[in-house]
Amino acid sequence: MAGGDCIDDTAILRSPNAQVILGQIMPAPSTLGVFLRSFETSDIADVERVAALLLKRAWLAGAGPGDEPLTIDVDSTICQVYGNKKEGAGFGYTKVRGYHPHLAAVGKTGDILGIVTREGNANTARGAGEFVTQVIDNARAAGATGEITMRFDSGFFSRAVRDTASQGNVRICITTRMSKRLKQVIAAIPEETWTSIPYWLEGGADVAEVKYRAFARDRQDVRLIVGRTKPTPGSQLALFSDYDYHAFITDRQGETLFLEADHRAHAQIELVIKDLKGGSGWNHVPSRCMNANAVWLALV
Repeated sequence: MAGGDCIDDTAILRSPNAQVILGQIMPAPSTLGVFLRSFETSDIADVERVAALLLKRAWLAGAGPGDEPLTIDVDSTICQVYGNKKEGAGFGYTKVRGYHPHLAAVGKTGDILGIVTREGNANTARGAGEFVTQVIDNARAAGATGEITMRFDSGFFSRAVRDTASQGNVRICITTRMSKRLKQVIAAIPEETWTSIPYWLEGGADVAEVKYRAFARDRQDVRLIVGRTKPTPGSQLALFSDYDYHAFITDRQGETLFLEADHRAHAQIELVIKDLKGGSGWNHVPSRCMNANAVWLALV
């Protein structure tokens, strides 16, 4: 919180002026390192409960949504590390050594609703259903009583995520993977079905909606909203393609144009991640011990 991203950076909190503000003497960095490494795997859930309790206190004091609609953005990110002896660090789809945590944040405020530290080689969808349950429980326990909507990118496109959200009475918007079947569905959309997006470059983007069977063995279709954009100067599309397509499924009510614009706003979670890495200690995961790093990521 003071801009540090390594354990040794906490030494600045031992200055006389910092002690006046904090009201106590902070431990030495070496002591803090020992403390972080003392956590067992079973202790991580307790740390998560403490973070959830702090959120609840803040929301009950007036910072929460109350009975207003709540939009939650869910994502994952790579926290890069350089040491080859860090427990759990590995290479994932980005070919970057690091950890691959899940995180969820309130769309409007950036309040963190959940963080789960995972190995660097973990697939985005692994454990996503359980994480969605945790986030919903945290939001409800903190006092959110209104309708909840969760927005996801294509890494979370899975039956587990969809079904877990449905069981929690939560609305969803999930970007779909561009499969061969989906491409065929998009190609079959009549040209007259496309509606121009008025807040884009003139004639540069359109949106359409069709029914879509999202997963095998599904018995009901869902809303599939497809956006298409013409290439801008310097961009590159697949051969014989005139547009770049972006599609998502949703069970929300509302106009197609509004839902398409709202789902694109999911990208703002990248600003939350940028802030976490740029000023809240996520830029370097400091310990060799994975449990210590999990506590660090949850609390800094």
